[in-house]
Amino acid sequence: MPIRIPDALPATDQLLSENIFVMTEYRAMHQDIRPLRVVLLNLMPTKIATETQILRKLSNTPLQIEITLLRMASHDAKNVSEQHLETFYRTFDLLESQHFDGMIITGAPVELLEFEEVDYWPELSEIMEWSRTHVHSTLHICWGAQAGIYYHYGICKHELPAKVSGVFEHRQIKPTSPLLRGFDDLFWAPHSRYTEVRAEDIERHPHLELLAVSDEAGVYIAKSTNSRHFFVFGHPEYDRATLNSEYERDVARGLDIAIPAHYYPDDNPANAPKANWRAHAQLLYTNWLNYYVYQTTPYEVERAGTDEEETLAEDAAHRENAAKAAAKRAQGKATATRPAKSTPADHLKRKPAIADEFARAANEDDDGYDPYSDRREVSPLFEPDPWK
Repeated sequence: MPIRIPDALPATDQLLSENIFVMTEYRAMHQDIRPLRVVLLNLMPTKIATETQILRKLSNTPLQIEITLLRMASHDAKNVSEQHLETFYRTFDLLESQHFDGMIITGAPVELLEFEEVDYWPELSEIMEWSRTHVHSTLHICWGAQAGIYYHYGICKHELPAKVSGVFEHRQIKPTSPLLRGFDDLFWAPHSRYTEVRAEDIERHPHLELLAVSDEAGVYIAKSTNSRHFFVFGHPEYDRATLNSEYERDVARGLDIAIPAHYYPDDNPANAPKANWRAHAQLLYTNWLNYYVYQTTPYEVERAGTDEEETLAEDAAHRENAAKAAAKRAQGKATATRPAKSTPADHLKRKPAIADEFARAANEDDDGYDPYSDRREVSPLFEPDPWK
């Protein structure tokens, strides 16, 4: 399914040229379904490039998504035209009364400043506070993740001895998380930052949990235990050439900067880099949208983020538990009264059971939508007998 964005947005032509399904506003208006409402708070100076990168990830899902682009009114963007901002972006005062299924807060090149020293920190704090009561689930990226985990949970960032730049190998800490479904045991992702949030600080907090880390680059993904906030400290949305552009920019500025790690073949910037992170980057966005937004957000978007939404979720959980209990009771009665039926396959030699790596883990805590909850626990009473 497509992503729904303004027809004239520069990203539209780029995505269409990549054979990505982008739906026109006219066509979207004539579909009888409710699209997910996602607001993208773009703090990056290269706004058009960031728009395109993130919209590319959001577009490759079976969902229709309506994107609202948000910018800071208290900060003058210098790397994009005012016409682009006026045409495609909105300021917070124009949407603070609205509710959204999802929100994405990007990174920003201000990480060496204390949060309170950033000129738009008061406005960003207001938006993050608003997200508690108007957004179902928020995805924070890089500096946006550091800002979000600091504002919501008081976790501080720490300056690194040198910039972490490159593509790094990661491992899963919580492989049963729906956010990591489909991930390989080891996977790669880009990082580009001067500061870090430490794993031990996250592990000590009762309302946070680690999902994935890198032995070289540190924490990659963390989340709140209620699945309302996700923190990705790398840049999974980066294009193949983004780290190269940043490296060339830093060299041109005369900075003492290291070559991005594990990025250029033979660590030679003269060689064209290869992208080995795109599949997992796509999975991350797709899983977030599916398990933590689409499957759990209220149908009436006005309820997203509200106390009423929490009540609806609790009611749904009670109904599901009651249905499961009833199914188990029915299964027990059927087992007690119905004689075992033999089939022509009974005489066949059975092979030993093989563990199914895709089966549900026994310790999964279902911190997102549980697809197994929709499976019948008993067979229908009048299921056809294939042996007759």
